[in-house]
Amino acid sequence: MVKGVGRNVYWMGAVSFLADIAGEMIAPLLPLYMTAVLGAPPTAVGIVEGSAELAASVFRGVGGWWSDRAGARKPTVVFGYTLSALAKPGLALAAGWPGLLVARFADRTGKGLRGAARDALIASSTDKQHLGKAFGLHRAMDTAGAVAGPLIGLWLLSSGASYRSVFLWAGLPAFAAVLVLVLFVREREAPRKAPSPERVPPTPLPPKFWRFLAVYGLFALGNSSDSFVLLKGRDAGLSATAVILAYVLFNVVNASCATAIGHVADRVGRRLTVAAGMGVYALCYLGFARATTAQALWPLFALYGLQAALIEGSFRAAVADASDAGNRGVAQGVFQGAAGVLGFTASALAGLMWTRISPAAPFYFGAACAAAAAVLLPFSVWSSRGPTGAGSRSPGSTA
Repeated sequence: MVKGVGRNVYWMGAVSFLADIAGEMIAPLLPLYMTAVLGAPPTAVGIVEGSAELAASVFRGVGGWWSDRAGARKPTVVFGYTLSALAKPGLALAAGWPGLLVARFADRTGKGLRGAARDALIASSTDKQHLGKAFGLHRAMDTAGAVAGPLIGLWLLSSGASYRSVFLWAGLPAFAAVLVLVLFVREREAPRKAPSPERVPPTPLPPKFWRFLAVYGLFALGNSSDSFVLLKGRDAGLSATAVILAYVLFNVVNASCATAIGHVADRVGRRLTVAAGMGVYALCYLGFARATTAQALWPLFALYGLQAALIEGSFRAAVADASDAGNRGVAQGVFQGAAGVLGFTASALAGLMWTRISPAAPFYFGAACAAAAAVLLPFSVWSSRGPTGAGSRSPGSTA
């Protein structure tokens, strides 16, 4: 076991592993299914994926707020995972892309409800100086499921299963995740407070949180759905099997680097780690914009996995470090919610730019947004050091 990381983090990692197997059995197939089987245009892909992210963003805030208000995280997390599990068979029942939109909306609503509460539960189970390791480990286990999921989906397809059958089979690991969560995750009881005659207002989120959110929001505006990366692979000449394997490569790099990068982020600072990831993202998207052959895409998918490992765990640890036990769910919900709303905008814009301008346009736009955010973030007021070592901060400051 990793020093400083409790059992709850491992069990939540197992839950996310199973849930990601289910989700990623479906994710790389959806854009191919919509465009090749249902005949939907890239604009519809942007609407479906953008609307799904919008649902996740709205309900991240709701889930975080409710878990803070209820004083317990686990019930919200259980409900969110259960709703996502129920949505998997709905994808198989959809007759057209509007039906997929409804099922995908329900799936991501569940993801949104559980996301902030889950991250707050992990943070409350971990000492502050080990947050980077905890979130990095959780991210690695989560992404390991994202490696296994597409391979299982590919095996089912090669065995003669239809797209719809794969969507149905995805329900099994989704419900297994709910079972593990209910049986093994134990939430720490919050210390009981003496009754107060006056209602104490919640602790406000600090200005540093909002400044970081503003810079990250610039990046999120160009961070469109991964579906467009998969469509780029198809348009560059990759077969459906090769597209899924390229997606597996992306997740392998992400999973293998996430824990180590979490350790680095604890030492050198989450701000610098996220900024480095944004720089790598800009290079990736510039490469996707200019790539014209299938061979050129393989190293880009690997680099794309590296940027995900740099960004995804570190920004969640930074948000947790910027909050306390009383508003941690709200902080995660506000941050992830704002990023999700901008993700909806990014995906909708990407679909329009792909159709109206060129398939390269959304990648040039995303590269420009990421490069600008990478330059701005190191000049933010957030300290670049972790809570231990040189440049250490008071408990209420951010990383």
